[in-house]
Amino acid sequence: MNLEYSGKPSSEGKRNFVIDFGVEKVKLEGQDPEKTLVRYLMKKRKILLFTRNPAKAEEMFEKMPTHADVTSLRIRKSYDIKWEKVGTGEFRGARFAFKLEETQ
Repeated sequence: MNLEYSGKPSSEGKRNFVIDFGVEKVKLEGQDPEKTLVRYLMKKRKILLFTRNPAKAEEMFEKMPTHADVTSLRIRKSYDIKWEKVGTGEFRGARFAFKLEETQ
């Protein structure tokens, strides 16, 4: 996969972002780095929620990313991701909830 940036803007005012988890890099389009990361993590969470085998779900939960760097042409932001099996914060009782904290 080619992770180089093209100089031309994408459609609808979206920017190209590369999300680096350390072991994998994902190229996505979005308008805001944090919202783009949340959208990707929600897809990963959905796959985890619909896994029927409890052993496989536990294995997947252990491999969920705990840190991400989001990079675009002009912006670089780092986030720590805190996962919970059962949410205790805003979404109390939700399975596999996560919280993002921007790091400096």
